[in-house]
Amino acid sequence: MTAALDEVISAGRSLVSLGMSPGSSGNVSIREGDRVLVSATGTDLGRLSADSFAVLDLDGLQVAGPRASKEAPLHTAFYRRRDDAGAVIHLHSAYATAVSVLAPWSDRTAVPPLTPYAVMRVGRVPMVPYRMPGSPELGELLEGIPGDFRAALLAHHGMVVAGRDAAHAQEVAVELEEACRLTVLTRGLDPVTLADDHVAELVAAYGVPWE
Repeated sequence: MTAALDEVISAGRSLVSLGMSPGSSGNVSIREGDRVLVSATGTDLGRLSADSFAVLDLDGLQVAGPRASKEAPLHTAFYRRRDDAGAVIHLHSAYATAVSVLAPWSDRTAVPPLTPYAVMRVGRVPMVPYRMPGSPELGELLEGIPGDFRAALLAHHGMVVAGRDAAHAQEVAVELEEACRLTVLTRGLDPVTLADDHVAELVAAYGVPWE
């Protein structure tokens, strides 16, 4: 087992322990060269092993292993659009899914910049229009969104995030869930978001995708 595979297995177990992957929902992957290892269909992220992963090429063609999750197009799309992505996580976590059924905060990001940490660790979060789960169109829509980002909400569905490696992707996913929790808790209370110049300061300091 490679170190990257061991790391994504640990990330899956951690996400389950945090309550972010109910039942057998959600899927994880890593990229190793021109191959993508994505968790198999129906896999419980808390019980991953080296045998739990399908091997695909970057176009989504299965090369080896068990049948890949139907959401594999989301994973391969993120790898194609981000050369620096080493891992992708897709979850149906409660607060991200709740925000995914709300109108996006702006045309650029579905999640408002309520705290510096959401900006520093996640950046902007576009909303991918609804398509049936498993539809190849989800990957096409994700890949076609203009501008840079490493996290997105899928309308009426959940989140998908990319990171340098599995630990980084998990960090982005956890921070996005917290940002969505604050979005839900402050909805209807007219919260004050970070000022544009404060957001710009954070973006410049941490190099996160925002524009």
